[in-house]
Amino acid sequence: MVSSNNALQSETSIDPLPGMGAIPHADGVAFRVWAPHAEQVSVIGAFNDWQAGADQCVSEGNGYWYANLAHARPGDEYQYHLINGEQQLQRIDPYARVVTNSAGNAVVPALDFFDQPGSDFQMPPWNELVIYELHIGTFNAKDETVGTFDTAIERLPHLQALGINAVEVMPIAEFAGDYSWGYNPAHPYAVESAYGGPEAFKRFIAAAHDLGIAVIVDVVYNHFGPSDISLWQFDGWQENGKGGIYFYNDWRSATPWGDTRPDYGRGEVRQYIFDNAMMWLDDYHADGLRYDMTLYIRSVEASAQQMIVEGWSLLQWINSEVERRYPGKITIAEDLQSSAELTLKHEDGGAHFSSQWDAAFVHPVRTALIEVDDANRSMPAVRDALLKRYNDDAFERVVYTESHDEVANGKQRLVSEIDPSEQPGRYAIKRSCLGAALVMTAPGIPMLFQGQEFLRDQWFRDDRPIDWHRAEEYADITTLYRDLISLRLNRNGYSAGLSGQHTAVYHVNDNDKVIAMHRWQEGGVGDDVVVVFNFAEGRKDHYVIGLPQAGEWTLRFNSDATLYSEQLDETPSGDITAQDEAHDGHAFSAAITIGAYSCLIYTQEK
Repeated sequence: MVSSNNALQSETSIDPLPGMGAIPHADGVAFRVWAPHAEQVSVIGAFNDWQAGADQCVSEGNGYWYANLAHARPGDEYQYHLINGEQQLQRIDPYARVVTNSAGNAVVPALDFFDQPGSDFQMPPWNELVIYELHIGTFNAKDETVGTFDTAIERLPHLQALGINAVEVMPIAEFAGDYSWGYNPAHPYAVESAYGGPEAFKRFIAAAHDLGIAVIVDVVYNHFGPSDISLWQFDGWQENGKGGIYFYNDWRSATPWGDTRPDYGRGEVRQYIFDNAMMWLDDYHADGLRYDMTLYIRSVEASAQQMIVEGWSLLQWINSEVERRYPGKITIAEDLQSSAELTLKHEDGGAHFSSQWDAAFVHPVRTALIEVDDANRSMPAVRDALLKRYNDDAFERVVYTESHDEVANGKQRLVSEIDPSEQPGRYAIKRSCLGAALVMTAPGIPMLFQGQEFLRDQWFRDDRPIDWHRAEEYADITTLYRDLISLRLNRNGYSAGLSGQHTAVYHVNDNDKVIAMHRWQEGGVGDDVVVVFNFAEGRKDHYVIGLPQAGEWTLRFNSDATLYSEQLDETPSGDITAQDEAHDGHAFSAAITIGAYSCLIYTQEK
């Protein structure tokens, strides 16, 4: 079918509809695309036998092209055909919400695609978040095929029982192939088809919300692709052999992942990224965004001498607008430079993130836990990791010992770094559990990586799924994580301080490798929490620590209890009574018994 010019005029005579990409409506589908260097643009698809020129777009000025086609319908596959001089190009819609695959076609979304009702789910306060990072492709893969949103839904009750109240989903934008970490987005607006596509993702979010679990989406704006990207030289224009209108076309294009850094200074590209961020929160009702390696948005080659000012201002724009439009939703930076400016407010010159992954915690803590020789474990380094704050806010950082990056790229799961055996021994179990206690009692937003709660071993790969039989084998370790999370969230009303702003690491013994920490919100019974860590072999009897309050202190958690593993020592720690003897800067003190590589948590009941 070939449309005449008269037919073209009749189909576009009504007022243009707002939006970008394919815009379905009751009388057909409108299309809008940005291609400033194209001389002619037409929509090709199943509705016109893929005939270039059959359904031409009208120039709206400023590089935008528009068509409104009565004979196009939701579910139709389509592309854009562009002419630029001698070049005739076929391109997938940059705003495509649905694609057949990364190298296939765009698909017109359903008429109600943008009208999915949200639930009344409310994001937990950030000081009460416990995040679980997961990868859809490996979280619950079955029958040697890639995992999907629907298979992941089956394991959400496990997370709910564990106490998790937020999942951070590794990138789900359409990428090349079916197996990937997700940090190679080919089509940023389309949900990965191998995972089930957009409708499956909506089901995943609804199921998570029904169980009280927030969903944070990992987004990649420091580069696109580099494979299967129709954005590359989209309308045929480029300079220096670079990527064209969506990318920098000079030295600023270079990233560790290819010459595909978006042009953050170009208004249309800024809008493209901004709209994408809002899409996850608005159309899908996600509860937050985690940005991949923002260091490469705000600088070239991670250099302070090569700052990208417009990248910084883009972050400020998106994050401040997220706060304005969606109060309570969270934005998290992976920057790993311990920069307070990331979470400083826009009006104060900061990037306005809610929180950031904290290298100042994970690296010294992993070093202390992995170290073979007790003498080399630095308690001052652990103290500093516990006390690190940004802008005087304990929750402007995310604390963890495992993430997808920390257990790959030459590094392994914590338990395997300590003991590479398939069946970890006493040292690995004890010190990995000590790490869990550090994460769950430290100031900051705690995060686990999938399978950490049942000692998932080796390193993360996108073709090595979680072994859920291990969850049965190490169910008691999962109980340890559940008990820690319960204390963290004050489920029983006597550990409120673990979600409080205040921390004092008041006992640091680098000779015996013992640390004691006080956590509190307002202070007092039911609030004050005292946490003691032993980073060395050998139990310590009659070990005196200071206490912030008089009275009885009840032992709520002992990581050395055999109820968590038969390989633990069952050191007989117990409740203590504060004595009127000053110690560690406190007016009261008590003697404790603590096992090797163990953590004790004490509170007082009302």
